[in-house]
Amino acid sequence: MKCPACAEKIDDSVEICPYCQTEVEEFAAPAARRRTGVKPKSGAPWKVLLIIFGGAAVLMVPCLIALLLPAVQQAREAARRTQCKNNLRQIALAMHNYHDTYGTFPPAVTYSPDGKPMHSWRVLLLPYLGEVGLHAQYNMNEPWNSPANSQLLSQMPKVYACPSAPPGTGETHYAVPVGAKTMFPPERAVSIREITDGTSNTIMVLETHGWNLNWMAPVDVTVSAGMPEAQPVAFSSKHLGGFHVVLADGAVRFLSSSIPSQVLDNLLMPADGRVVGDF
Repeated sequence: MKCPACAEKIDDSVEICPYCQTEVEEFAAPAARRRTGVKPKSGAPWKVLLIIFGGAAVLMVPCLIALLLPAVQQAREAARRTQCKNNLRQIALAMHNYHDTYGTFPPAVTYSPDGKPMHSWRVLLLPYLGEVGLHAQYNMNEPWNSPANSQLLSQMPKVYACPSAPPGTGETHYAVPVGAKTMFPPERAVSIREITDGTSNTIMVLETHGWNLNWMAPVDVTVSAGMPEAQPVAFSSKHLGGFHVVLADGAVRFLSSSIPSQVLDNLLMPADGRVVGDF
């Protein structure tokens, strides 16, 4: 054989060339690899990188979710708040259409001849909310909680439920203020002419949560001497920072939960002579 380094003829058993002192096997191995195209084993660095990046991704995904989740929740709540406002706009329009028909807004409650509460304004508004069929099923000759009428509890129109609240069968989140000095005095209906403080300064419908209010029940927020007796439950919502109200002109406003009590007091009374400025 020949020495792979100096090409001198040497014996096959020789490990070190006697002419150039080169280790025959060590010198021959790289040359053989170059001839055959065989690459040395490198420990597969791409596999190591894959493991590193995979581990990093596993750690980063929960972090990204934690960062994005508040933004997603805020977007969803913004959409629910918009839908709540749309619900109240529909109720306001129904109120005014009722007024166009009868010359007054609906009474908060209708009574039987013997003075027992019979039906809520929410039932009276059904035909003006596109719920003619549901109104036809409701028996106006029986009280709201009669066996026949009670079967309609689960058929509450979606417009009576705030989408931000946990779903509940037949639970509404919208009420009217009831009291001698409000838009809904006991046992009578009010016309728009009686709102002498201005329709843009008078609360007609309000948002209320937390007391499992049956949508057919002739029950609302009782107001005494201007202020609601059931605060803070009376004026409340699942929206951060405040609650919606509908003014008598049909506008929907979001009021801060920290609104001064005197301003709220004035807004509840349509003819007290105290006109509210900016609020």
